[in-house]
Amino acid sequence: MFTGLVQATGSIERAPAGVRLRWNAAPGGWGPADLALGDSVAVDGVCLTVAERLADGFRADVSEETLGRTTLAAKADGRAAVNLEPALRLADRLGGHLVSGHVDGLGTVAAVERQSASWHLELAWNHSAYGRYVCEKASVAVDGISLTVAGCSGDGARFWIAVIPHTWAETTLHLLRAGDPVNLEADLLAKYTERLLGAGSHGMGHPGISAEWLVSHGYG
Repeated sequence: MFTGLVQATGSIERAPAGVRLRWNAAPGGWGPADLALGDSVAVDGVCLTVAERLADGFRADVSEETLGRTTLAAKADGRAAVNLEPALRLADRLGGHLVSGHVDGLGTVAAVERQSASWHLELAWNHSAYGRYVCEKASVAVDGISLTVAGCSGDGARFWIAVIPHTWAETTLHLLRAGDPVNLEADLLAKYTERLLGAGSHGMGHPGISAEWLVSHGYG
């Protein structure tokens, strides 16, 4: 489990049975020396397990499934930057939101605009069905970064974010351009809520909430 608060950036390249990750720099902060075998690390929002410690990073086993469903394969050329975050400890502050490290799907950068005190970042899910988990002020992980939705289309398939200067500078967001792919993970709580309320097509739990359902349960 992670919080979506990036602690470092690095780069990845293909390696036997997975990928090799290198830190860009770790001066006095969280870095390779803090890793142990079996540790979980979020790499652009993808939860990877340390299989081998290296002087400047680590090696992780990555399945073809993960490479095919995320941006890791496209970035595994040793040049593209990735966001890094260690797993959450129970004593840590939850400064972002609960992020599982299991990417729901890819999205595409629709627009990037500089504003007077922030950057306007507009994104679109490649599969619009995930838009149901997006609403104004909801949390979403973009390449592993915890961000707040400033607004969205009616179906949530397209949404936008106001990015503050610190987040813009300290993560890979400043490298994004229109048309770039990103890893997206919807709010975990939204998915669990849908499951428990039976709003999806799982055939379990309560029926979808409606005005009639609220009245019948004493909320009229």
